[in-house]
Amino acid sequence: MRVAMYYNNNDVRLEEMPKPKTGLGELLVKAMACGICGSDVMEWYRVKTAPRVLGHEMTGEIVEVGEGVKHYKVGDRVFVSHHVPCNTCRYCLSGHHTACETLHTTNFDPGGFAEYIRVPRINVDRGVYLLPNDMSYEDGTFIEPLACCVRGQRAAQIKPGDTVFVIGSGISGILHIQLAHTLGATKIIASDVNEYRLKAAKNFGANEIIDAKQELNVPERIREVNDNRLADKVLVCTAALPATTTALQSIDRGGTILFFAVPEPGVKVPVPLNDMWRKEITLTTSYGASPVDITTSIELIRAGRVKVNDMITHRLSLAEAGLGFKLVAKAEDSLKVIIEPFR
Repeated sequence: MRVAMYYNNNDVRLEEMPKPKTGLGELLVKAMACGICGSDVMEWYRVKTAPRVLGHEMTGEIVEVGEGVKHYKVGDRVFVSHHVPCNTCRYCLSGHHTACETLHTTNFDPGGFAEYIRVPRINVDRGVYLLPNDMSYEDGTFIEPLACCVRGQRAAQIKPGDTVFVIGSGISGILHIQLAHTLGATKIIASDVNEYRLKAAKNFGANEIIDAKQELNVPERIREVNDNRLADKVLVCTAALPATTTALQSIDRGGTILFFAVPEPGVKVPVPLNDMWRKEITLTTSYGASPVDITTSIELIRAGRVKVNDMITHRLSLAEAGLGFKLVAKAEDSLKVIIEPFR
């Protein structure tokens, strides 16, 4: 079968590898669509395990069912979660499923940028979801990234009436904008350094946009458009270090900053703890998605509460995956890039 083999962001090759064989309790899924995630182009993270087949935002059709599988059949349209928790450790039982050791060691074989994937038994048991009949394979590729946002906004405790400031208007930022509206936020402010993405943020529901490259005083600009108050919640959706400083300066008393994206390992971030203490500001993080986040995400997309299809800017074949990685890495004139292996 054909795969897109990742060596680095500028070297993704169309290669051949054996089609996976299914074993006891496993599935073979024909990959119909897979989104390129921002984490796929974090070279500091990906190169150390290259060459490899990436891709985890995958939907497809079951073409083989291993012995012992009872709940799925050939022809089922599915979304497959690459990381699954054990559901029994102390972290899972306390709601921290994405801190589970099992979740960090599970995956499907070889990756979503391939014609077929083998779904291991543990993923079949707790990581395969039937797509609603009216949900396309393309829209299904948003299930995982939106689920990550669901988890993040739960951690940030976004509620009706909040003013939310989203720093970084890539695909995650725009999903956060739409989700915050769904949760009742009354004012959403978005920033970015890219004009294309600022326009997209506005089109997808941001009430105000801030060009972080031009605006010299972002906190003051937030006060101007928010009744002289800073933001109740700040969602950091870019790993750029200046975004952290901006977030710390833009949060109101009693507010919460969610670090949805973080700088690479080894980067030190100075935090004015005394100021945070006096103002009762909460700093929190979120990583990945749990099963409940995924089921919530599926329903949000199915019900049209979060519009995803219009975010797709590029639909590419496996042979064009290299172009897709370059588009996502540049983060300029693209939002969601999807690879369709049988395109």
